[in-house]
Amino acid sequence: MDAEIIAIGTELLLGQSVDTNSSWLARNLARLGFNVFRLGAVGDNERRLAEAIQLALSRSEVVLTTGGLGPTVDDVTRKAVARALQKPLVFHEELAKALEARFKARGLEYAPSNLTQAFLPQGATLVPNPGGTAPGFWCKSGKGHLACLPGVPSEMKSMFEATVEPALRALDPRGTVILSRVYRTTGLAESLLNEKILDLFEGSENPTVAVLAHAEGVDIRLTARADGSEAAVALLDALGKRMTERLPQHIYGWDQDVMETIVGRLLATRNLTLACAESLTGGLVAQRLTQVPGATRYFRRGYVTYSDESKSQLLQVPDSVLRSKGAVSPETALAMARGCRQADGADLGVSTTGIAGPAGGTPEKPVGLVYVGLADEANAWVREFRFSGTRDSIQRKTAQAALEWVRRYCLQLPME
Repeated sequence: MDAEIIAIGTELLLGQSVDTNSSWLARNLARLGFNVFRLGAVGDNERRLAEAIQLALSRSEVVLTTGGLGPTVDDVTRKAVARALQKPLVFHEELAKALEARFKARGLEYAPSNLTQAFLPQGATLVPNPGGTAPGFWCKSGKGHLACLPGVPSEMKSMFEATVEPALRALDPRGTVILSRVYRTTGLAESLLNEKILDLFEGSENPTVAVLAHAEGVDIRLTARADGSEAAVALLDALGKRMTERLPQHIYGWDQDVMETIVGRLLATRNLTLACAESLTGGLVAQRLTQVPGATRYFRRGYVTYSDESKSQLLQVPDSVLRSKGAVSPETALAMARGCRQADGADLGVSTTGIAGPAGGTPEKPVGLVYVGLADEANAWVREFRFSGTRDSIQRKTAQAALEWVRRYCLQLPME
């Protein structure tokens, strides 16, 4: 069955608020087996919202709205639905009393405007809101089904799970589900990764394959449709196995996995400690590592050595190296990695130095030139990167590359 989501609120169109409700609803509709083909946003205008609802119901079996159910003058969802379905709004005395009792129980004043929330389109079924005062409702229009939920995310989610989801499941007794799994990769450009999995992409209709690039790497999303979760998971497992065999060194996790969690787990398992020395990343590597609970087991200290003086004083980078090779050089990156490791007695030291831009580049050392160093007690490695993008994206790519080097070391993968 096809589904559509409409987010309501002029603040969304002005860019003053970010619509997270639609993405949450889309994920859950997909989990229930619905094809979400459209997401839309409409301002607090009764006529335009009514037109959007009519259009959505003309092409989709299920339409969900979120927002516009409060008691204020700009909450127009009830009126818009009544207009779209050509049904009157009906006052529900029991709902009004329940609302009044809820306000009194909280010691809040019950304003007359709250009575507007006791009106529902004729024939609508109430969707209770245990977390707030804005009730939702469910309507049927021809072959279509319309569920209206409030815009407060916590209220919307609990109402969907308690009332709307069971109603949606009843529409498809077969139990069709759509499940996705995201494999997370790093160290491969999107175009090169695409070449490595192109035959899998073209040869699989279920699961489908999509490639999604971002600053920290490239994600591969597999999406399977089946009658039941067990069958969908089996489809994901089968294609996922082929995917991991194709990219054994580059897939570092899946779904919600992030590199700092993977690296922390590896360091803790191998009983290794780490220190880091950062120049262009300004502490981003240390910040990501310390986001992980329990990082004290393996993370010793982070140095932000932005100036040449700090590199020399704190990390013992030789002045001769800084003068002859420069702060952005493989020699400096190696000295920084060795220096932070020795200063704290850590098993490993990782370093970052480079030119994040937008200024400061030269023909010999352009913006985006980055060196990442890694050292243990016996050896040291350095790698040059040529990143592109904004200052922020270059910093994020560099931090990811530094963490990836620690991962490769822990897994005894080639340091390249």
